[in-house]
Amino acid sequence: MKKPVSPSPARPGAVARPAAAAAADAAVLQELRPGQSIELLKELHILTRDGKLNQDSRRKLKQVYHLFQFIEPILQELSADGQAPTLADHGAGKSYLGFILYDLYFKALGQGQIYGIEWRADLVEKSRALAQRLGFGRMAFLNLSVADSADAAELPERIDMVTALHACDTATDDAIAFGLQKKARAMVLVPCCQAEVAACLRQGKALQLARTPLAELWRHPIHTRELGSQVTNVLRCLHLEASGYQVTVTELVGWEHSMKNELIIARYTGQKKRSAAERLRALLQEFGLEQALGGRFGLTAPAPGAVAG
Repeated sequence: MKKPVSPSPARPGAVARPAAAAAADAAVLQELRPGQSIELLKELHILTRDGKLNQDSRRKLKQVYHLFQFIEPILQELSADGQAPTLADHGAGKSYLGFILYDLYFKALGQGQIYGIEWRADLVEKSRALAQRLGFGRMAFLNLSVADSADAAELPERIDMVTALHACDTATDDAIAFGLQKKARAMVLVPCCQAEVAACLRQGKALQLARTPLAELWRHPIHTRELGSQVTNVLRCLHLEASGYQVTVTELVGWEHSMKNELIIARYTGQKKRSAAERLRALLQEFGLEQALGGRFGLTAPAPGAVAG
């Protein structure tokens, strides 16, 4: 009869490993918001496939929650008194932002609709499949460009909120035009790759400034690109103010994470600032951009009821 084999002594740390894993899982859950979909966070690669947070995914999660902190109060205002808010997310890509907003806010609200607008058909199909798998029934995904979406029959006549996260170059302007046409009550924009004004500066169109020291601001290509981005966003903010919006500009995340970091938040008040329209026109004239961009920024005679400010 064989002697019973004694169990091998446990390696150092072997007993502690399950406890350590449980502690790690608990730490992950503490960083998530109540009711957060674990499956969604895995699909978005914020959580690893085994439900863990590494350094990169922890950074992503903090960015997501930071952006949500800006958007949540606006959604609460839009859904006051039982209203069902509608939101259009432009240049949606994989609909990262739309899914997070639905999971953290719209799901519990029980009403409202999110529209993801994206021109790449494969990403639209993947988003549709994910929404169906997660049971996110009040999400719709449209295979459209931002520019074409304003007149799309699939979208309602009014949209309460417009978002555009890193919509490239003039797509942010198209998102603003969409918001104005749909009488959006709020817009949240993170512009990206604003190349158009820089191209105009390189072509020497700022004739009034060409012989002044200010021309040094765009003599070097890297300065031209950065100045073009700055001028573009200033023009956008003035356009929004002239159209009746109160505008706030802040950082999205720390500059160490992204250089495309400017967050523009616009809330509709109905007070169209005449001074904003005047400064908008003056800037366009000063940089020689009035003919190229004046129409996009709605340069017309002051609207009735415009206020100074």
